[in-house]
Amino acid sequence: MATAVSQSSSPIPRPRMSRTAIFENVAGYLFISPWIVGFLAFEFGPLIAAGYLGLTRYDILSPPNFIGLANYDKMFTRDPLFWKSMYVTAIYSLSTVFLGVIFGVALAVLLNQKVRGMSLYRTIYYLPAVVSGVAVAYMWIWVFTPEAGIVNYALSLIGITGPNWLFSTTWTLPAFVVMSLWAVGGGMVLYLAGLQGVPTQLYEAASLDGAGRWAAFWNVTLPMISPVIFFNFVIGIIGSFQVFTNSFVITNGGPANSTLFFVLYLYRHAFENFKMGYAAALGMILFLVIMMLTIISFRLSNRLVFYEGRVT
Repeated sequence: MATAVSQSSSPIPRPRMSRTAIFENVAGYLFISPWIVGFLAFEFGPLIAAGYLGLTRYDILSPPNFIGLANYDKMFTRDPLFWKSMYVTAIYSLSTVFLGVIFGVALAVLLNQKVRGMSLYRTIYYLPAVVSGVAVAYMWIWVFTPEAGIVNYALSLIGITGPNWLFSTTWTLPAFVVMSLWAVGGGMVLYLAGLQGVPTQLYEAASLDGAGRWAAFWNVTLPMISPVIFFNFVIGIIGSFQVFTNSFVITNGGPANSTLFFVLYLYRHAFENFKMGYAAALGMILFLVIMMLTIISFRLSNRLVFYEGRVT
């Protein structure tokens, strides 16, 4: 009896992998090895280096001097511009992400209609998404110039005196939010693909149940494209916390630090003041904030995002 028990409780030996399975595993790792090497060399490695440099006083010209958590202590207790830049970036991110989703979905619904010449309209709305950088920033300077800008000119046609957009602490950040909608066509393409993947049978069933257009949109369209909305939402959060070019070129953080975005503040410490240690600490905080917001978004997605075929 004891022998039988001991034999039954002994672990079952794992079957040996066949030569074909071993070859397939080796081939798979070889094919992904360029990505693994690139990730270790250009992402994970610099992340570890930044984590260390954030604990040092480093000015490029001299070796890093380890100072522990002094950079973080200064950041949270004795650096008001850190909190100012985080506040400006948070307001900008909150505004642009939600407006980007709303305008992107609305534009995709409009461009999903069967109208003659729709391919041309889609191309026109998508083109701004592939044009970016300094040239676009200078274009917006011309658009929002108080005296000769086309925005204030258009407002004057209806009897409204436009504000000093880029020279006012009240209106500069809203102007940057409007600028962000310039590239809404990039998300629009993904929403459009999601809309075209919604089965028509669902709309037919909703129509038979007496649902109107708004009810069908709310109960059929939005749930079916919710994975696309979630993807654009997360990418929007990541991108909005890294905005830099427009603020650097147009206002350089002004007026009165009203457009002092976090990455611009990091850039000043790194490449103007040569405080690389402090800049690395700022970069680690940015990484942690983005990671935390991404994790929260994924946790909330379990209740807000519908995945076709998922068993609940």
